[in-house]
Amino acid sequence: MFGEKRYSDYSTYLNTIFQHKMQKISVNGGFSCPNRDGKISTGGCTFCNNHTFHPDYCQPSKSITQQLEEGIAFFSRKYKTMRYLAYFQSYTNTYGATERLIEKYEEALSHPLVDGLILGTRPDCMADDLLAYLSHRAQSKYIMVEYGVESTNDKTLQLINRGHDFATAQATIRKSAEANIHTCAHLILGLPLEDRQMMLSHAQALAELPLKTIKLHQLQIIKGTTMERQIEEHPQWFHLFTADEYIELVIDFLELLPPEIIVERFVSQSPKELLIAPDWGLKNYEFTAKLEKRLRERDTWQGKLFTNK
Repeated sequence: MFGEKRYSDYSTYLNTIFQHKMQKISVNGGFSCPNRDGKISTGGCTFCNNHTFHPDYCQPSKSITQQLEEGIAFFSRKYKTMRYLAYFQSYTNTYGATERLIEKYEEALSHPLVDGLILGTRPDCMADDLLAYLSHRAQSKYIMVEYGVESTNDKTLQLINRGHDFATAQATIRKSAEANIHTCAHLILGLPLEDRQMMLSHAQALAELPLKTIKLHQLQIIKGTTMERQIEEHPQWFHLFTADEYIELVIDFLELLPPEIIVERFVSQSPKELLIAPDWGLKNYEFTAKLEKRLRERDTWQGKLFTNK
């Protein structure tokens, strides 16, 4: 079912769509976030420091085209025939006037080596006219919208100052899938006051949604965030996983997912100068190798315990 792997991985999935090797290039469109500019809140999510997302070339002072050119110059050293997906990652990349958003997207799509867009956003920031535009562009380009779900528990979403509930994420993901847009859910495992049973319940809740991909990562405490203060004031709220503990949790999570959902990522790696904890000393590919080894040792796979209700 999964080839050599015991889960549905993103690179294999992309190989079924594109003839060339594909690479994401992060671009910064200079967008804001309703959880920072006062529309919802001014504090942002308690875990968030957007400086963890920025490659050196990815600066809003540069045009989208310039950022793409600099990113391509970096990646093309290794693969001369590579093609690219423009990844609008920082802040909320569907938030703003639709005309301005489309102008940025079209600048990216006009690059001759760019075959599609990936838009990181919130589920409460997808206007109907923007969704219609993305649905139209998806007829000829690869369009993925990556929704920050983070948790399926409304008490947790309130605690982390997310500014929306899970019902909003459910409704927006369904609307996006109906519009023939690839949908991704981003989820953080280890948020404060969530126990293991609750974290695994996220897998069961997401299994009921028409998702194409899912991105997981461990909770990290980052400098300059509200959580930096919270973990000092309320350490009992948190359990920061060791790498081995997190591997076991992720495998249990995978067992509950439908086998057809593509798992794009298991971990996030924040810059050393911003990371407070946990520091596992592992690159992302090293973590993935350890996880794959453990899947073989446990003789298990994605979807092993999944059942259609």
